[in-house]
Amino acid sequence: MFDIAPTELLLCAVVALVVIGPKDLPKAMRVMGHWIGRARGVARHFRSGIDAMIRESELAEMEKKWAEENARIMREHPIATDTPQMLPLEPPPPPAPPPASEGER
Repeated sequence: MFDIAPTELLLCAVVALVVIGPKDLPKAMRVMGHWIGRARGVARHFRSGIDAMIRESELAEMEKKWAEENARIMREHPIATDTPQMLPLEPPPPPAPPPASEGER
C-alpha cells in the first residue's frame, strides 16, 4: 500500500525517539496503536455497510429477473380451468375397538 523502505522507517523511529523522548515513547506508541485500531474499525464498519448495500441491490435485481421469468412462463403455460382439481382426502375411519378378552365375557 505505502512504499516505506526500512531506512525510512528507521529514520522515523530515531526522530520519534529524539522528539518524544525514551520516557514517553511507549505511551505514545500505545496511543497511536489505539487510534490506528479505531480507524481500522471504522473502515471495517464502512466496508461492511457498503457490502450489505451491494448484496441488497443484487438481491433486488435477481428478484426482478425471477419475477419476469415467472411471468413469461405463466404466459406460455396458462392454468387450464376445465381440468379437474384435486380434492382433499377424506379422513381415515376411526380405529376398531380391541377384541374382548375371555375374562371380560
